[in-house]
Amino acid sequence: MAKTIFITGASRGFGKLWAQAFLERGDKVIATARNLDSLKDLARQYPDTLLPLQLDVTDRAAVFATVSKAADHFGQIDVLINNAGYGLFGAVEEASEKEARAQLEVNVFGLLWATQAVLPLMRRQGSGHIIQVSSILGITTVPTMGLYNATKFAIEGLSETLATEVGHFGIHVTLVEPNAYSTDFIGGSAARSTPIPSYEPIHKAASESFAQEDIWGDPKATPTAILKLVDAPHPPLRLFLGKKALPWAQEAYKNRLATWEEWNDVAVAAHG
Repeated sequence: MAKTIFITGASRGFGKLWAQAFLERGDKVIATARNLDSLKDLARQYPDTLLPLQLDVTDRAAVFATVSKAADHFGQIDVLINNAGYGLFGAVEEASEKEARAQLEVNVFGLLWATQAVLPLMRRQGSGHIIQVSSILGITTVPTMGLYNATKFAIEGLSETLATEVGHFGIHVTLVEPNAYSTDFIGGSAARSTPIPSYEPIHKAASESFAQEDIWGDPKATPTAILKLVDAPHPPLRLFLGKKALPWAQEAYKNRLATWEEWNDVAVAAHG
């Protein structure tokens, strides 16, 4: 049965690939982006099932108005995919106030506004699926991406809580957690803070890590997983994308558990 899917950040990368996959199989798609030029090809090919809408997700009123327009156009929204976001590269000390606030506005508040906007509709429908594009960096971290890491950790906590609040309405929540992929993430869509010379060794090490070809997944391999996720009658709360994510998460949690256990006597004594 065809679904109606609302995707933010659909102009390129995962968003556009997934929008195209949905359209190819007959779903209806509301594709939002700040610039709609890159969606013209899909609009020409799927004039009846694609609704491209310009949207800046940091504008809460615009997000609510766009969700309302989409619902009026297609009659319902079955799936929300919060994909809009970008990476800020730089050490924590290097981030300016403007850069830090902008990162949070797009990656966290933009996702929150879209989630809040679609929830009343999904509650009335008695069904829905909210897919939050998080990251393996919402579970563990890498240097020089502290602000981005922070936004993804925030999304994890928000969405895990949301799942406990809306499940009885028939609404599912899934955190999609990709490892590194060869999208435009480190290219033109990224922002970079002004470097501080003291952090040069950290930046160099990070650049060498990013240069490893084997860490990068192929974005074109992801649509099949997203289609399976959307079609699942009981979708998971979390889904990794890529083969590097699970081993990385296992290592991170092994280290955390070891530290918590090592300091457990101190923790228990602090209970009173």
